[in-house]
Amino acid sequence: MQFIDQAEIEVEAGNGGDGIVTFRREKYIPAGGPSGGNGGRGGSIYFKAVENLQTLLDFRYKHRFKAQDGERGGRSNRTGAAGGDLLIEVPCGTVIYDAETDELIVDFIEPGQTFCVAAGGKGGLGNQHFLSNRNRAPEYALPGLPGEHKHLRLELKLIAEVGIMGLPNAGKSTLISSLSAARPKVADYPFTTLVPNLGVVRKPSGDGTLFADIPGLIEGASEGAGLGHDFLRHIERTRVLLHLIDATGEDPIAAYQTIQQELEAYGRGLVERPQLLALNKIDAVDLETQNSLKAELSKISNSPVFLISAVARTGLDALLQNTWQILDELAAVS
Repeated sequence: MQFIDQAEIEVEAGNGGDGIVTFRREKYIPAGGPSGGNGGRGGSIYFKAVENLQTLLDFRYKHRFKAQDGERGGRSNRTGAAGGDLLIEVPCGTVIYDAETDELIVDFIEPGQTFCVAAGGKGGLGNQHFLSNRNRAPEYALPGLPGEHKHLRLELKLIAEVGIMGLPNAGKSTLISSLSAARPKVADYPFTTLVPNLGVVRKPSGDGTLFADIPGLIEGASEGAGLGHDFLRHIERTRVLLHLIDATGEDPIAAYQTIQQELEAYGRGLVERPQLLALNKIDAVDLETQNSLKAELSKISNSPVFLISAVARTGLDALLQNTWQILDELAAVS
């Protein structure tokens, strides 16, 4: 399945049906009054957040959505049938903007959340509506009103409690595969991961916590370099950031600083979010190097640093224990 997290579409609600001009033509009633019915309302367009979708792939090939028009009024004061509403399902985490004004329309967070993005047009009034003592035979009716027409931009921001971030090849995909049943592509070269990966990690209580592996963060990511500009938005919804640093890298300290600078440049309060630092691939470096890097990272980050090996699955218990503790503290505050 392709991961698509952006789309632009056009939606058009149904037009209201026209009112009509008719007069009663009944036996023994030679001068019947007006009987033109009102037009039916046009169908509206609704969006609904569902749990069984994880991508905006459905909008890649279909860009225009149109609700039904209302039907014109009928004789004998009959109101025309209303146009059918159109319900469009999107994944939880979808944000809808007006593509022309960039105005936020709705942010879908909870499953089942429904919102009307384009209202159908009101039906026109038939001539029976204009009957009065001064006008016993109105010969005019009103047309239906047009439905709302909008150009929308859809963005998907993954909803995960823990976001795993780091430079390419830091071992993020290996870590999420070690912690959960997720099986992302893993290889020994940068940018192996081209889309975010989600994995459910079980707490000791049995509850599941959603972890997201965020790909593509490099220097300049917040300005569009690499893949980071496309995927930084997925970190926005995470409650805790797990910063993974490659202990075998050329300069692990500079790697940490690069990611922090990108978070700060991107904004949205990411740099203030609770963070856990994990020095990965410690099985490939000596003990003296591990301790030296840990001490230096602790000093510049003012945070505890965990020594782990995602591939050997060492040090993960302590890392998860601290993750659960932070999440519990956040839950108690909220």
